[in-house]
Amino acid sequence: MAKKRVTEAESSKNELSAQIDAELDKAIDDLTLFDDDLMSKVFDGNIEAAELLLKIVLQRDDIKVVKVKGQVDMKSPYVEGRDITLDIHVIDGDGIEFDVEVQRNVEGSHNRRIRFHGSMMDVRMLKKKQKFKELKDAYVIFICQHDKFGTNEPIYHVDKVVRETNEQFDDGSRIIFVNGVYEGDDDFGKLAHDFNCKNADDIYYKPLADGVRHFKETEEGRDAMCESFNKLADKVADERQVQTRSDDVRSLMDSMKLSLEQALNALKIQGKERAIIAKQLQK
Repeated sequence: MAKKRVTEAESSKNELSAQIDAELDKAIDDLTLFDDDLMSKVFDGNIEAAELLLKIVLQRDDIKVVKVKGQVDMKSPYVEGRDITLDIHVIDGDGIEFDVEVQRNVEGSHNRRIRFHGSMMDVRMLKKKQKFKELKDAYVIFICQHDKFGTNEPIYHVDKVVRETNEQFDDGSRIIFVNGVYEGDDDFGKLAHDFNCKNADDIYYKPLADGVRHFKETEEGRDAMCESFNKLADKVADERQVQTRSDDVRSLMDSMKLSLEQALNALKIQGKERAIIAKQLQK
């Protein structure tokens, strides 16, 4: 009997592991470029994709990117200050810096967040005793999966204006919002379309399609995405809400004899959170 119980326990563990792997596979399949995990990987070191993106957003053909890196941590100089992670950080041939972020929800594109991101880039640009006029331009570009200002424009430029004279006040700080739900037939419409695609074959622009295909359809790419999910699960493991949700899933599976998929569905857990919660159950 003891031997049978061990065998049943092992079988149950293997079944759960298979269910967790299935949830992880589905999470990867459902990713789009609006998921910062995928977007930052597709653009990391991908000069061609970064130039394509900036040429469309800035409506210029002379962009020459010299460096692009995904998931760039910027630490606050204060011990208890807030740190940020840029989705992608781009530098062009003139030393101009770009922070490009993807954002699904309205709260994530709050105006003061954009201000904070810009300040974190600015403070790193000047060395000791450099003149302020040497500060390079800096762009904060938010590609939103919503229409930030609700007028169906493909792109919104935020400029500073002197109220009394109505003159432009140019301090080199550039803020741009891209409407990721815009459906025009132009380059902006194609870009928005591509960022919403789950399948590489449906993407218009080859540099983006190739990147998505690599991370979704090759063993090396999927392994990299799995590792990202593992790291994300470890990072949020101590967050009370995640732990509570994991406990709720486990409780439903035990008490109601539900599969992992059934328990996640019952609790209406969707998207990337499903994979994160599932990974917690392996701990």
